[in-house]
Amino acid sequence: MPSADTPVLTLTLNPCVDVSYDINRLIEDQKVHANANRLDPGGNGINVARALKRLRIPATACTVLGGEIGDLFTRLVAGQIDNLLSVRIDGETRINVTLQQQQPRAQFEVSGIGPQLDSATLQHITDTLLRLTARGFAVLTGSRMPGVPTDYYADLCRKLHAQGARVVVDAQGEMLEQAIAAKPFLIKPNRFELEQLVQRTLPDAPAVVAAAQSICARGVEWVCVSLGGEGAVLVSATQVDAGTAPWVPVVSTVGAGDSMVAGLVSGFVRGASAADTLRLALACGSATAAQPGTELFDPAALPALLAQTQISV
Repeated sequence: MPSADTPVLTLTLNPCVDVSYDINRLIEDQKVHANANRLDPGGNGINVARALKRLRIPATACTVLGGEIGDLFTRLVAGQIDNLLSVRIDGETRINVTLQQQQPRAQFEVSGIGPQLDSATLQHITDTLLRLTARGFAVLTGSRMPGVPTDYYADLCRKLHAQGARVVVDAQGEMLEQAIAAKPFLIKPNRFELEQLVQRTLPDAPAVVAAAQSICARGVEWVCVSLGGEGAVLVSATQVDAGTAPWVPVVSTVGAGDSMVAGLVSGFVRGASAADTLRLALACGSATAAQPGTELFDPAALPALLAQTQISV
């Protein structure tokens, strides 16, 4: 059984600096002045590692950085993760922008492209991840940068699985579809992403559960489907846990899904029940949605939110 000293690694092939602006209203062809702005280190795997530190699960964040934006990223992330393992490459680390509009309430996101990653560097990252993960947990999440094949997560998943590691995949589209064929330990699609996988609409909870179990039948041990304000379900071939998300005043949803992944990993690393694992994931996601920009949850807020999170089996 895993324990708190089980190796946990996250992979972020396309990190970024997240720039967030709070504005009154976006007006076409007009300059808009921000009410507030902030800079955060970003990238899904980076956010997962940041959240794991707050949950007291030691993790190593593997990533690639380039240029002056990469230097800024390193300064911003200092102290927020337990171990940053970065590979320097040519080009500039990307910048992502989030606009929080107040009137009417809306969130706009623009993701940068990122620099090119050559095959030799990608092989180095693969070898490093395999060596450091051993039989622990590897979290593969986020978009791919130019030069990374769409079957990379699938190939890496097979290699990790062969050495006894548990692989968590949180991706979209073709990368997720191909990774499922490699039978990861856990995937965390949202409802829309699950609909894309099964190629049909999922109008209610029973439909979501049935679709998730069809993915488990393909060899995935656990499927956690996030349902926004409705909560989430955590499904295996033989078990279904459904949870309602605790209410919070939503400020920014950026990073909420990554916080859910961290909650799931934390629960499985500690050997918690599926119900308690899902409860923690929902509390982490909701607590992050109450924070500005790409700021993650305050651990002090979790006990109250855990008490409000209802799980049905």
